[in-house]
Amino acid sequence: MKFDKNTVIGLVLMALVMFGFMWYQGKTAQEQQRLRKIQAETEAVAQHKSDSIEAIKAETEAKQLAEQITDSASTLFQARQKNEGTTVIENELLKLTIDNKGGQISRAELKDETYKNQQGGKVVLFDGESDFGMLFDGKEDNIVTDELYFTPKDADKTSVTMSLPVAAGSIDITYSLMPNSYLVSMDVQVNGLQGFFSTKTNTFDIQWKEKMRQQEKGFDFENRYSTITWRTVDDDTDELSSAGADKEEDEFENDMQWIAFKTQFFSQILIADNKFKPESLSQKQFKRDDASRDNHLKTYEAKMSAEFDPTGAKATQFKMYIGPNKFSTLRENEKMLNDERDLDLQSIVYLGWPLIKYINRFFMLYLFDWMTGWGINMGLVLILLTLIIKCFVYPLMRKSYLSSARMRVLKPKIDEIAKKYPKPEDAMKKQQETMQLYNQYGANPMGGCLPMLIQMPIWIALFNFIPNAIELRGQSFLWADDLSTYDDVISWGTHIWGIGDHLSIFCVLWCLSTVASTWFTMRQQRDTMTSEQAQQMKMMQMMSYLMPVIFFFSFNDYSSGLNLYYFFSGLTSVLMMWYMRKTTDDQKLLAQLERRYQERKANNSGVQHTSSLMGRLQAMAEKQQEMLRQQQEQQQRRQQKQ
Repeated sequence: MKFDKNTVIGLVLMALVMFGFMWYQGKTAQEQQRLRKIQAETEAVAQHKSDSIEAIKAETEAKQLAEQITDSASTLFQARQKNEGTTVIENELLKLTIDNKGGQISRAELKDETYKNQQGGKVVLFDGESDFGMLFDGKEDNIVTDELYFTPKDADKTSVTMSLPVAAGSIDITYSLMPNSYLVSMDVQVNGLQGFFSTKTNTFDIQWKEKMRQQEKGFDFENRYSTITWRTVDDDTDELSSAGADKEEDEFENDMQWIAFKTQFFSQILIADNKFKPESLSQKQFKRDDASRDNHLKTYEAKMSAEFDPTGAKATQFKMYIGPNKFSTLRENEKMLNDERDLDLQSIVYLGWPLIKYINRFFMLYLFDWMTGWGINMGLVLILLTLIIKCFVYPLMRKSYLSSARMRVLKPKIDEIAKKYPKPEDAMKKQQETMQLYNQYGANPMGGCLPMLIQMPIWIALFNFIPNAIELRGQSFLWADDLSTYDDVISWGTHIWGIGDHLSIFCVLWCLSTVASTWFTMRQQRDTMTSEQAQQMKMMQMMSYLMPVIFFFSFNDYSSGLNLYYFFSGLTSVLMMWYMRKTTDDQKLLAQLERRYQERKANNSGVQHTSSLMGRLQAMAEKQQEMLRQQQEQQQRRQQKQ
């Protein structure tokens, strides 16, 4: 093959083009590979940067939360450091000491000179024995206030704010005494703690515990009237048994308006502006000879929860009554609250069962307040109260006496009927004829019982009223230095089972007057009974004489004012029965009954009276007698057929 010059040049150019294209292709692939590598590296860097930013953000948030927790822990740690101190607020009636520890009321003193302790000084309801702790449930940490130290601020004579620093905010408890009252407002509010609590948090827990001081001389008697009392949102007031019987959460049917730690004459009542959700109520009674009781009666404990705004926009508000269990005082202080609910704080003064309660609330209280307003000795008030009540029931007593007197003057006629039917099988006929006689003469053997039964509610009403009347507290009369507790002029210093360490003279006098009254009553009944009835009543008479002796062992520890009332009431009853017996002429009374019998016989021509009680009893007896006769006839016919 012959190559010329042009062919060689063409081949060389073609080779150069081919090698140039191949080089270019390789160069382009390398560049693309390099570009892809750069792009991958760029994307990796970008992803790394993105991950780093998220990590930085997360790290920043964690750091901020850690700083907040650390800050909170730091402030709570500082709040646990002792910062001893107290702040005193007071009004005309009440002096309260607020302790930095727990930011709570540590001492309560009544300034009213009307109320004195046993030594003649001011009444102090508690001084270090009360513990009122609040538990706030945070996201990472819980706050238990009674373990921490608050700082007082904005203090003046009647109010103070106790502040607990937490993280960047605080928990503030503001106490404000209402003027001329036993009421203190307590507002609980958080500030600047929105991130500290969960959004689901809407309550905080309260644990209230106190050792109740013995304020009165009678340990057992004061214990009997000391207990935890509460009122539900359904306007129902209830209490624990004074002897015990704790209650747990599942035993409460409703939420509560208020809870009270009560002794015989003084109380602390915690009132929620909205409501409490109860968890448990408990009390423990000290034994008389317990060396650790240190002049205390019981230990009360209440656990409940209250509504709470974690944003701090709204305060949780409470009111607390710290004062005497005086009906009128409780009623006046409740009016100051301007609460639309029926709190009925005065229901803490126990006045008895429903019927008895109404007698005391709408009669005895007004009568008692009216007489105490005279400014006379309280012993004289009780004597006058006895006389007024006796005048009120005198018509009933006279009616009862006259009923017995009619039975007494008709007794010879009853004895004749008894002689007419001596056989036991004629008992029905004797009873029927006796009731017919009573009906003819207008006598009623039951007439003496009903008036006496009507008096029983008044007797029971005063049994509940007098021991709860704080007006008797510290008031002396004759040998009794305090009418609200037992008189112990005769005492021996050693407690003996069943009688104690003293002998109450008023109790002994009451028992004697009761025996005398029983003797008069039994003598009057004896004059109206047949020999058979008298024999049947012997056991009843024996029990009537024994009852005052049995009651003595209980009433020896009771209020001397109550024993004074019962003694004077029994003495008055004896004098009234003696007077009625002296002024009743049996012959005139019998003549009056004979005239009534003749008038009925003439006007009715032998028609029986069935409208009166005796007429109805007679009709029932006759019907029963007829049924018995028919049964006997049927039995005789069956025997004849056989």
